[in-house]
Amino acid sequence: MKKFLGLFILFTSVAFCQLQFSEISSAPGAFSRMGFGARGMGMGNAMSAVTEGNLVSYYNPALSVFQEEPSFQTSYSILSLDRHLNFIGFTTRFEFHSYGKNNYDNKNISRAGVSVGLINAGVSDISARDNEGVETGTLSTSENQIFISLSKTFSSKFSAGLSTKFYFYNLVEGLKASGLGLDFGVLYRLNDNLNIAGVISDVNSKYKWDSTPLLGQNGKITEDSFPLLKKIGISYKNNDYRFLIAAELENSDAGSNILRFGVEYNIIEELFLRGGLDNFNLSNSDFPKRTSFGFSYFKAFGDWLIGVDYAFVIEKYSPQDRHIVGVNVRF
Repeated sequence: MKKFLGLFILFTSVAFCQLQFSEISSAPGAFSRMGFGARGMGMGNAMSAVTEGNLVSYYNPALSVFQEEPSFQTSYSILSLDRHLNFIGFTTRFEFHSYGKNNYDNKNISRAGVSVGLINAGVSDISARDNEGVETGTLSTSENQIFISLSKTFSSKFSAGLSTKFYFYNLVEGLKASGLGLDFGVLYRLNDNLNIAGVISDVNSKYKWDSTPLLGQNGKITEDSFPLLKKIGISYKNNDYRFLIAAELENSDAGSNILRFGVEYNIIEELFLRGGLDNFNLSNSDFPKRTSFGFSYFKAFGDWLIGVDYAFVIEKYSPQDRHIVGVNVRF
């Protein structure tokens, strides 16, 4: 009886703790919540209010209007357990000049920005076995997000943007899913140094599965909705001491309240150092926090500015930590 009672207590404790621990982590689209690129992940993904340097609308659709030169960036991630996570993106802005009525000297400038990108994730070398446990080969998965964002300034201080995201998941041969979601973002510049931002992510994002091609008459159509994310962020840049700090609070309908922090220091003109803390869940102290470090080094080649990015992310409960290596080009 004592043994049975002990096993019962252990089972219920693990079951309830696991539910709390994994509710957001095991929700659909987890790959799309890991971050974008070496710079963002090196700063703990606290990027929704950052308007300097290489920008991408992944963090906030309103950011692309602040990209001073066209920017192309790509990153490759080295992960454990045969996983991969890769990024590619392009961001630019356009300026429009308008004049007051009968006054050609009174010129106003408004800006619009566009950002497009791709996130690719998956697992390779998965052992495939038959009903008797005999290995029959290997399998791999591919999960992707393609996004395009448009943004506009509505005053010298306020900008807003919208992102459309297409998801495609190839789980196994004959079993695929896709979905469409939206992000909304705003940013307000309190002054030349201080920004605040608000973002709502993954509105209507979901995977729609049809297992009929794989299971025939036993198949069915199901839907898995992504967590709805609501973020508020703040950033401060000190030009005299050449450092940038940022913070962010993200709430989800999966029961998480996550804090993020990031700092970037321009130690010399070409070199930036970074650090960050991600996944600090106020709703669950056992949630695996992620500490990160990184750097960027830039070199000018004529009118082109080419940079190399690197981020190191400590990944709890994994045999190896993450390494993200990237290249960015501004021209």
